[in-house]
Amino acid sequence: MNHPVNSAIHPRRVVGIDIGGTKIAAGVVAPDGSILDRRRRDTPRTGSGADVMHAVVALLQDIISQHTVEAIGLGVKGVVDTQRGVVLQDGDTLPGWGGTEVAAPVSAAFDLPVFVENDVRVTALAEAVLGAGAGHDRLLVASAGTGVGGGLVADRRVLHGPHGTTGEIAHLLVPGPGAIPCGCGRFDHLESISAGPAIAAEYVRRTGGSETLTLHQVADALAAGDLVAARTIKDAAEVFGRALAGLATALDVDAVVIGGGVAQLHEAFFVPAAAALRESVLQPLRELPVLPAALGTDAPVVGAAALTGLLG
Repeated sequence: MNHPVNSAIHPRRVVGIDIGGTKIAAGVVAPDGSILDRRRRDTPRTGSGADVMHAVVALLQDIISQHTVEAIGLGVKGVVDTQRGVVLQDGDTLPGWGGTEVAAPVSAAFDLPVFVENDVRVTALAEAVLGAGAGHDRLLVASAGTGVGGGLVADRRVLHGPHGTTGEIAHLLVPGPGAIPCGCGRFDHLESISAGPAIAAEYVRRTGGSETLTLHQVADALAAGDLVAARTIKDAAEVFGRALAGLATALDVDAVVIGGGVAQLHEAFFVPAAAALRESVLQPLRELPVLPAALGTDAPVVGAAALTGLLG
């Protein structure tokens, strides 16, 4: 005899996948955003987008053999045509990714709705639906980490333009030059000053060193009381905050969320970035909420799942 499924025991579940330069992370996600099952595997580094998608499909087959899911969301590197599910331009961390069809092989393998979006913008969606920005109707989310990125979310939907570049804040022009080039090669873009590798390179330049350091090493110097480290991070934060101020003013958002690995240096980076933002916006926005991201490393998977419209 068949018994009805108890929805309290078997909630509607979706899969969120974050396709990164080094790993593919997946989660079975419940409507409240909790991750019920986690999987990961290394991203193939063959230079072939098709190989990456073979790995994604294999990971999904493993998940779907054990869970009943209703839809699949994927967050991917690069500029994305979200309607066709195709990567238009690859990110600098995943060679051979440009031109890859993401939605098609997943749709062919599984009879489920499939949604595709840029990885930073799925993080923005996660923060808007279930994170720091929940309750705000028009939200700017910015991330400073290995790179710089962002997303604009209105009424729980990621906003897009005709060319797929909405939220590409890495390429905002700033007073430069930065210590290293932006991913696109220019030295006068926000990423060339406020991304983690740029901060580390600028610290090396200011201290007269010749070695290559990481942001973690600069953070260690900061913790040890290194004033050059503190000043370098603060300068990058203020450039970041002023750049966001221009966007917040032009877009008239009702909150800004700042996340990413660099922003986890809360007192050193987030606080001066937020202060610079508030000092640089027009008067009506001076009390604009500027909030630290809340979802941490789960945000890309939760945000990919949120693309399905079945969370929150």
